[in-house]
Amino acid sequence: MLKRLRIFFAVIFWIGITLLFLDFTGLAARWLGWMAKLQFLPAVLAGNFIVVALLVVLTLVFGRLYCSVICPLGVMQDGFAALGRKARRNRYSYSPARNVLRYIMLGVMVIALALGVGSVFALIAPYSAYGRIASNLLQPVWMWGNNMLASWAASHDSYAFYSVDIWLKSGLSLGIAVVTLVVLAVLAWRNGRTYCNTICPVGTVLGFLSRFSLLKPVIDTSKCINCGKCARNCKAACIDAKNHSIDYSRCVVCFDCIGNCSTGAISYRRRSKVVEPAPEKVDDKGRRAFMTVAATAGAAAVASAQVKVDGGLAVIVDKKVPERETPLAPPGAVSHAHLVRHCTGCQLCVASCPNNVLRPSGSPESFMMPEMSYERGYCRPECTRCGEVCPAGAIHRITRAEKSAISIGHAVWLRDNCIVIADGHSCGNCARHCPTGAITMVPMDAAAEKSLKIPVVDAEKCIGCGACENLCPARPLSAIYVEGNHRHREV
Repeated sequence: MLKRLRIFFAVIFWIGITLLFLDFTGLAARWLGWMAKLQFLPAVLAGNFIVVALLVVLTLVFGRLYCSVICPLGVMQDGFAALGRKARRNRYSYSPARNVLRYIMLGVMVIALALGVGSVFALIAPYSAYGRIASNLLQPVWMWGNNMLASWAASHDSYAFYSVDIWLKSGLSLGIAVVTLVVLAVLAWRNGRTYCNTICPVGTVLGFLSRFSLLKPVIDTSKCINCGKCARNCKAACIDAKNHSIDYSRCVVCFDCIGNCSTGAISYRRRSKVVEPAPEKVDDKGRRAFMTVAATAGAAAVASAQVKVDGGLAVIVDKKVPERETPLAPPGAVSHAHLVRHCTGCQLCVASCPNNVLRPSGSPESFMMPEMSYERGYCRPECTRCGEVCPAGAIHRITRAEKSAISIGHAVWLRDNCIVIADGHSCGNCARHCPTGAITMVPMDAAAEKSLKIPVVDAEKCIGCGACENLCPARPLSAIYVEGNHRHREV
């Protein structure tokens, strides 16, 4: 019964969090956004001490239930482990804890947090790793299915669905997601919770607390017949059947041992005094080492391969990303430095952005974190989606009115790229679409009556939304682009 309840709630949490990354309408974030805020590391970075205290109390009472129910990466590994058990039963065995590796990884995480090096914990944090898998691998499939449904509906004169643009946001992020999925799948298939008990810093912290949990699996030696079935079915490899002991720092409270014990010798109850197994030396032979060599399959490109043409006559060249001295940070992020310090790299904001403005960064200082660029869209003043879904406080939640008054950058005109100068044709597209009126068209030659007009930017009015950059007809580089502000300001 306990195992069934655990699986039920684990599936609920896994589906809910996965939908947050798949959904592009914003409905999932409205109803299920609280699930992302329950994740341990985002709660720590957001300073959400109520959630952190709740998770600590949950662990001190029930053990590492967080790892088996709330953490989506843990639930995903349980799925791969279950497939492995179907292929071969009684596949596990007790192995000593790799405490040296565990505490080294925890130390790396703490130092990275203290120094604000977000790219480090973005790579090893469990929620961030699952976010990359969901946003880079699952969301394109979900969107492709939606587009198929929209096409079918349109053929039947129904427009209840709409097609969305599927494109490759970052080849590097996709590659890391594929490698992560392959490595975790192989490890979970063969050895269960290897990642959770050797690499994951959240598992190490909660493992330390779970040693003192009120409720835990307990072996009744009077009923035990030393069959070892519990140890052979323990995916955490934490049951020493010979010595009738359980390493509670690695136990993820999956209840598999209770379900497989034929004599009822294991029960989940309170135990006043727990005898921990003696610490053993670390085995460096690499049987359960985390970083195994995994061959990565060629990732199927999710970007649309359609050739864009102007009226079927001329090919439209795609825009190139301009070189910005200061990266752009979304409204609500305060500054790029604040974003890097608090972001976990889960890419939930990237998956949720309806304007195709956010994509994973490839720079070392903000690796896998969101960066803004306006080749496929611009940051519409009425959209506040990224701040609504961010669970780590890297992007604060703001209202539409507040967003319209936040300047994240300022437009810069490139004279030589402008078609007014290069081709001698009038344009004014940037001024027509500027939502704040920060761009004014003035005569290029004030003395000439019919002089062509060129844009002049009022940096005090510009909010850096990127409408001018996105809608500029110049190719491959826009004649006007947005340079980021070191710190956001109010207009």
